[in-house]
Amino acid sequence: CEALQIFTKSAGQWRARVIPEDEIVLFRRRVADTGIHPVIAHNSYLINIAAGVPALREQSLAALLEEYDRADALGLQGLVMHPGSFTTGTEAEGLRLIGSGLRALLRTRRRATPLILLEHTAGQGTNLGHRFEHLAEIIEGLDGSPRVGVCLDTCHLLTAGYDICSEEGYVQTFREFDRLVGLDRLKAFHLNDSKRPCGSRVDRHEHIGKGCLGLEPFRRILTD
Repeated sequence: CEALQIFTKSAGQWRARVIPEDEIVLFRRRVADTGIHPVIAHNSYLINIAAGVPALREQSLAALLEEYDRADALGLQGLVMHPGSFTTGTEAEGLRLIGSGLRALLRTRRRATPLILLEHTAGQGTNLGHRFEHLAEIIEGLDGSPRVGVCLDTCHLLTAGYDICSEEGYVQTFREFDRLVGLDRLKAFHLNDSKRPCGSRVDRHEHIGKGCLGLEPFRRILTD
């Protein structure tokens, strides 16, 4: 094990137990002792800072800030987050809300060190972030902040319509990512196979090599 992603609280609840100082010290020491790097966290699945309902958005912003503070306290390198879904309104409005929410977080935590890692999504329903253009627009709205990176999920890439199975499709996908977002923003991968085919926009993971991706795309990524 050379890298690690954790949850710092239950992914399915809003409330979080306070992490005692002695646990923080022990965690940091064990990470240093083992040499595992990077260590990142994934935030709660309930958080949706693109929500058009004010109460849900405010609750999401508060929860995201709490998760970011927990990641900072534990000395993590990044916090992976799903950009959000435009439950009401439009795609453009949803992207604007994501940008304004992240701008406020980064402004209030100027000295914090974890990166915000926007996870590329499969595009189910009104999920945002399934197109590289979405990620680019969010980052552009943050004035290209170096504190924001991207996490790519192989299942999400395929089902969002990026054909990474063929060599030609793989090359085109990452050429497009580099053009719109920049390979320097790519900080993490979630390596998952997919139960559903390219362009289905359905987020159903499968064990590596047993789904619609097969083994070849993973060989390609690991040797690229």
